[in-house]
Amino acid sequence: MQLASVIAVYFLIFVAVAFIMLPFGVKTDEEAGKKLVPGQAESAPSSFNLKRHLTRAAIIAAVLTGLYVLNYEMGWLTSEDLNFFDRDF
Repeated sequence: MQLASVIAVYFLIFVAVAFIMLPFGVKTDEEAGKKLVPGQAESAPSSFNLKRHLTRAAIIAAVLTGLYVLNYEMGWLTSEDLNFFDRDF
């Protein structure tokens, strides 16, 4: 696999992981013990640490990309393994 392909796969996985991780680890003002501002939604997050969120997403994306590249090189799971319709059981 070429380096440009690995970088593209990493970027796609990174964006997906960062999006999927958004609701995890977020506390509302009520859960954090802070007072609500008038007009604020009760479900609004108290604080959001973007650097920590992106760091976690980068680490998870690196691991998943590594697994993807290993699978690509070793051939552990191929498209024939995922074809459930033309199988003879």
